[in-house]
Amino acid sequence: MFNVKMLSIVSLCALLSACASTTNNSVSGVQRSQLLLLPSATVDKMSAQSYTQTLQAAEKKNTLNADKPLLNRVSTISHRLIAQVAVFRPDAAKWKWEVNVEKNDQLNAYCMPGGKIMMFSGLAEKLNATDDELAAVIGHEIAHALREHGRERMSQAYIQQFGLQALAAFVGGTAGSMAAQGAGMGSQLLFSLPNGREQEREADRMGLELAARAGYNPEAAVSLWKKMMATNKEAPPEFLSTHPSSENRIKDLQALTPKVMPFYLASKSK
Repeated sequence: MFNVKMLSIVSLCALLSACASTTNNSVSGVQRSQLLLLPSATVDKMSAQSYTQTLQAAEKKNTLNADKPLLNRVSTISHRLIAQVAVFRPDAAKWKWEVNVEKNDQLNAYCMPGGKIMMFSGLAEKLNATDDELAAVIGHEIAHALREHGRERMSQAYIQQFGLQALAAFVGGTAGSMAAQGAGMGSQLLFSLPNGREQEREADRMGLELAARAGYNPEAAVSLWKKMMATNKEAPPEFLSTHPSSENRIKDLQALTPKVMPFYLASKSK
């Protein structure tokens, strides 16, 4: 009985200690506590390996950074956004950021944990996206990385797969073993599990503020989402498959725009 009680107490302590918010509170109002059980270094290493594999595969198909003007455009936008990430978390300014563009008709983009950005050319070409609209997409994806949503998804999946006993083992000094088990889940957890709707709302809100601070018109986020939804009314693009409904997203973005607009106007006056 004693061991069972102690296990429950240790497990609860581990769970509580793993709950924190990865970013500073700001105008966008994102401050939810997150379950972050797996070490960030483990998740970053996995994402870097997967990103490298993706780049190598694209290189073999001659689709990696094939459009140099588009690459320069996406890189310029991305680095203006990256210059503002310290507002949300100072350590992110020192991440090993990378920006690449793959020739692909899909309307998709992502930023892996640790700052590995990839945009598919279809976003710019099919949507005839403006720089402000591309900034909305990239800002949204950077926000996912800043909030460590991938690490959060993996931690949640770890609890579901291994249970509370794994928490006790973690606190008891077998963190290395636990990290190895978590790494064993690999791409299935980090890249196959979709973001939850609350995570998508957070990325929408933080991405909007990030874009405004970087000097991109936050109003472009609404026009961008409308364009994306219009491309396929029956089934939304993969990028939007787990987002809140388009109506709710647009209302949320429109409500937040007046709060972040001063950042945009201030950047324009510099």
